[in-house]
Amino acid sequence: MAERSAVTVTESGNGPFSQTVIAGRHRLPADEPESRGGQDTGPSPYEYLLIALGACTVITLRMYVQRHEWKLRRIEVELRDEKTPSADGTSMADHFHRIIHLEGDPSGEQRQRLVDLAEKCPVSQTLSHGSVIHSNLASAAS
Repeated sequence: MAERSAVTVTESGNGPFSQTVIAGRHRLPADEPESRGGQDTGPSPYEYLLIALGACTVITLRMYVQRHEWKLRRIEVELRDEKTPSADGTSMADHFHRIIHLEGDPSGEQRQRLVDLAEKCPVSQTLSHGSVIHSNLASAAS
């Protein structure tokens, strides 16, 4: 079982929902937008989810392009999410929309291959297959 790097999220004290995210050596803000009671000091949790999907997509595609020595200047991914009623109408389902922009002159076949490959990036796989989340309380300090 492969364990990935750990992330720590702590309330920053700069507002009701403002947080400090520590990921390795990186320190990032997180918050809710003002429309949801936050102060918009950083991306929201769902924006970070979209960031993860977009970054994973671009990295996966760039690795493939380099391996195959294709001439592609730039990859950009636009993302948005929405919640819609599930087919049975009893719950809401998440829908992630990804638009891939390719700068360069890839052939039609190469373009289609990259779209297909985007579905296989690790974050896409995690989101589409679901996950198991284990939550535990830390031991009380003595």
